[in-house]
Amino acid sequence: MHTKTLKQLSGLLKDKKISATELAQIFLTRIQQSDLNAFTSVEPDLTLAQAKAADARIAAGEAGDLIGVPIAHKDIFVTRGWKSTAGSKMLANYRSPFDATVVDQFRKAGMVTLGKLNCDEFAMGSANENSFFGAVKNPWDKTAVPGGSSGGSAAAVAGALAPAATGTDTGGSIRQPAALCGVTGIKPTYGRVSRFGMIAFASSLDQGGPIAHNAEDCAMLLNAMTGFDEKDSTSIERPVEDFSSQLQQSIKGLKIGVPKEYFGKGLASDVEAAIHAALHEYEKCGATLVDISLPKTELSIPVYYVIAPAEASSNLSRFDGVRYGYRAPEYTDLSDMYRKTRSQGFGDEVKRRILVGAYVLSHGYYDAYYLQAQKIRRLIAQDFQQAFTQCDVIMGPVAPTVAWDLGSKANDPLANYLADIYTLSTSLAGLPGMSIPCGFGVGDKNAQRPVGLQLIGNYFEEAKLLGIAHQFQLATDWHTRHPAGI
Repeated sequence: MHTKTLKQLSGLLKDKKISATELAQIFLTRIQQSDLNAFTSVEPDLTLAQAKAADARIAAGEAGDLIGVPIAHKDIFVTRGWKSTAGSKMLANYRSPFDATVVDQFRKAGMVTLGKLNCDEFAMGSANENSFFGAVKNPWDKTAVPGGSSGGSAAAVAGALAPAATGTDTGGSIRQPAALCGVTGIKPTYGRVSRFGMIAFASSLDQGGPIAHNAEDCAMLLNAMTGFDEKDSTSIERPVEDFSSQLQQSIKGLKIGVPKEYFGKGLASDVEAAIHAALHEYEKCGATLVDISLPKTELSIPVYYVIAPAEASSNLSRFDGVRYGYRAPEYTDLSDMYRKTRSQGFGDEVKRRILVGAYVLSHGYYDAYYLQAQKIRRLIAQDFQQAFTQCDVIMGPVAPTVAWDLGSKANDPLANYLADIYTLSTSLAGLPGMSIPCGFGVGDKNAQRPVGLQLIGNYFEEAKLLGIAHQFQLATDWHTRHPAGI
């Protein structure tokens, strides 16, 4: 039961072959027995109360594809009843008095919350090793990282601890862990999903999205979690859309853009082989490959690591020990309380980014760094628009390597930053992108570790991307494979 897709579980619940309460208990038991460290907060009584409410809705004949289906939320979305920590000591015991809009939307749809998922502190990281609650393990190889920052979300789905999870993507934090854990994840167009109640990292980049076993499930989740939210000033008002509408659409004649910058130095041979095999599969389905160029790709890392820390420095200034969250136990005056609270409450990576952000926003450096980075960001977006005059969708690797060993890059921040080389530009441009499983590499220990294929579409083309991904998943079985022992 625990390995079934969202669509399959929905059918079983509708046919009353299993109850929401029974289903929730199956996953709660698996969570309790798991050693992946994927969850930060589990409240079985609350989960089972939601499941009983879902059973009552089903018994009353209420229609809905998601009623009674379990989901877990990345611990960036504040959630009433569960702790909302952002993976940080600063919020280790914080309980929100309200739900994030995304959490509220899924609750209204009838989904049952299993708990909160581990993540890099304030979503800052590429390996899920920056969490105050410890590193998450990759279900495919427990000596490997799951990717980050939504590593708990990807590991929970891959490890069959939840059939679906929410994640957030600032520079690749849905796509990269989805790729490293062999599951499907999509980052929608910036503004598609409300950021209200999402603990902020970089406000012009953060975007929520779903992680599940396949594209069909992600479409079901997007149908519930998107929509205009007046509480979010960056929310885009667009007509309601059915993201499942293009799942059955043929891809014959589809033009796939293959950026030459994604296949150069730094791309591991095993990852490259899996990506080329996936592209060949698309050709067998009737698609055509088109060589394109995204010349500003290499600038995405310095641009991102100016803009994102600058916004993080501003957003995290609210964590001062005065109103909520951690406060240093001993201090002499207000200034000393600020200093000790932030020094003790934040982890090393968060401190590093706050310092960088404060520097690039400081007097005399704003024009030289932050303003310049914003100008290059616009050029990166223009590169994509030029590419879309030649193709319908862009494809390439999600990450340059398969998952690396836990701890192997812990003391090398730059190595972690480089892991996002293929995802950052999409986020900077605000475009939708997704990762789907497409094979395996061997990593450093000759152990099978998943590879993800990245699909990038033009603005508001999520349904199109999901359809293109679904056609690949009809022709292959990578998305149906599970780690040993699952």
